[in-house]
Amino acid sequence: MDVSSLINEVNIAKKLSDEDLAKIGDKVVEGYDTDEDSRKAWKENLEKWTKLALQIVDKKTYPWNNASNIKFPILSTASMQFAARAYPTLVPSDGQVVKCRVVGSDPQGTKQAAAIRISKHMSYQLMQEMPEWDEDMDRLLVILPIAGTVFKKTYYCPDKQRNVSCLVMPKDLVVNYWTKTLEDSERITEIHEYSKRQVKEKQLKGIYLDVKLASPTASNLRVEKSDPSEMTTPQDDDTTPYFILEQHTYLDLDKDGYAEPYVVVVEKESKKVLRITARFDEEGVQVDENGKVVSIVANGYYTKYSFFPNPDGGFYDIGFGRLLGPINASVDTIINQLTDAGTLSNLQSGFIGKGLRIKMGDSRFSPGEWKVVNATGADIKSQIFAMPVRDPSPVLFKLLELLSQSAQQLASVSDIFVGKMPGQNTPATTTMATIEQGMKLFTAVYKRVYRSMAKEFQKLYKLNGVYLDDQVFVDILDEPIGQSDYKGNPNDVVPSADPTAASSQERQQKAQMLMQMIGLGTINPQEVTQRMLVAMEVPEPEKLMLPPAPPPPDPKVEAMKMKAQLDQQTAANNLQMDQERLRMEQSAEANKQAMEAQAKQQDLQFKAQEHALAMRVASTDLQHKVVNNAVDTHANAVKASQDIKHKEMSHAQKMQQQKAAQKAKPQTKPKK
Repeated sequence: MDVSSLINEVNIAKKLSDEDLAKIGDKVVEGYDTDEDSRKAWKENLEKWTKLALQIVDKKTYPWNNASNIKFPILSTASMQFAARAYPTLVPSDGQVVKCRVVGSDPQGTKQAAAIRISKHMSYQLMQEMPEWDEDMDRLLVILPIAGTVFKKTYYCPDKQRNVSCLVMPKDLVVNYWTKTLEDSERITEIHEYSKRQVKEKQLKGIYLDVKLASPTASNLRVEKSDPSEMTTPQDDDTTPYFILEQHTYLDLDKDGYAEPYVVVVEKESKKVLRITARFDEEGVQVDENGKVVSIVANGYYTKYSFFPNPDGGFYDIGFGRLLGPINASVDTIINQLTDAGTLSNLQSGFIGKGLRIKMGDSRFSPGEWKVVNATGADIKSQIFAMPVRDPSPVLFKLLELLSQSAQQLASVSDIFVGKMPGQNTPATTTMATIEQGMKLFTAVYKRVYRSMAKEFQKLYKLNGVYLDDQVFVDILDEPIGQSDYKGNPNDVVPSADPTAASSQERQQKAQMLMQMIGLGTINPQEVTQRMLVAMEVPEPEKLMLPPAPPPPDPKVEAMKMKAQLDQQTAANNLQMDQERLRMEQSAEANKQAMEAQAKQQDLQFKAQEHALAMRVASTDLQHKVVNNAVDTHANAVKASQDIKHKEMSHAQKMQQQKAAQKAKPQTKPKK
């Protein structure tokens, strides 16, 4: 049997003998039982966590019948808070769920155009053509924090004639507990429950072998009632489903000693094989130089979504069910103890002595009731002893507060996340720091979910490359898209969400910081603007954006044009240089003549100035001589005048002296 010929077979089981089919059926059921047994303890815990999240209570008989049996919603609150924050973060409101990256150079812009086209088409597929995806993603984010592990199945459905990516509950996907990854697992078994009508319909379509199956037995079904009182005896009727196992395993159908990957569908009770299909394609088959198959890469259908990795190394990861379950149980115990203590305090009991003989009927009282008895108060007091009831211990209240705070810290469910705003005087930086600290746990989980979403989108990308109709026309693209668009690297397809931004406010802040960096000239303003619009959750942001710039021209043509322009510019520059050189020579000659004439003119001006200076010097000397003569004449005149005055004063003095001398002489009388 040629392996390549089996790739496109709708049901390979039609080509196998009954003996081979019987062996395959036994192998599938045996493998399923082994894997189911390996995860038995985890499955029991999953049921406990589910009951705790649903606040389902068992009938309680201790310390008395119908005692307090409160289930405090710590786990439920944590899961709802996570889902409420995760869903708008991972599934944008504008419907642009998928983003295709451009890797490598893209001078013509063809890669970018293809990336935009693929991103829009795949987002349209998920949100419009695959209506189960959005709803299942919402359910997944609610179940994931409780169970710790949830699965998505991405495949082409022949019944619906389209791609499907649906939710698979963790209890319905059986993998050996000690398996490392889905890719390394030797068996992956999905549990289905199909009615008679559904099985018959698949047989009529040729999907299943038309083999006779016994009527399904309700006793063989999984009866998972949380409350034993709710369990009823299973009844067989037309609605009772078959227990179908869809196992992704390896079979050596061509008997070459190498097992190939196949999907086998078996009805568990009868172990009859209903369908076998290949889960590989031609690109995944590797052969040696002799044409012998040496390796086959299996196509993966399932994507594992993880909340928190299991510390024991098991395949199934843990969630709030494992982390908060013990704390939630302790809180429930304390609350019930406090409630029971209040009940005992409000409804007193005690002892009545036999010596008290009164006829009053029922000893219990209704509110406001007084009863008449034939006994004195002293007799009643001496014969009745109330049971002492202690008030609840304050330690219980402290312990309850401690456990509640621990649960909130573990689940990152603080007041600010449940809608209670901080005080008016609380600084904005403190508020943001509180949010950032509280979001650390969620950011780590978002990154794990982000990686899983990327793997799921990559599976869908590969399916589009095989099953997408080349004639399909998507209205939002206004252009055809087909299989040829999906021949690139599927790793370039990623979710459009930001796993590090857990809130709309945080995304807007990051976009605002990018807006401030536009002035640096190092980032793309159009891309930053688009991210800001997306962070603001503006509907249809692409309609607000200007159309992208046309792609650059061909580098070779552009180089030739640049060379021609360069040659032309070089010739023009040479001509300009020659003209400039001639102009400079003419200018130099003219400057030389002008300088010679200027030199002569300056020589004449110098000589004229020299002559004028000599004349001024001669005139100055003459003036000096005149002034000196005048000074000398004036000095002589002054001296002569002074000499005359001196002589006159000397003469006057002599005359005065003579007169004084004459007056001093004695006067003699004349003789008679």
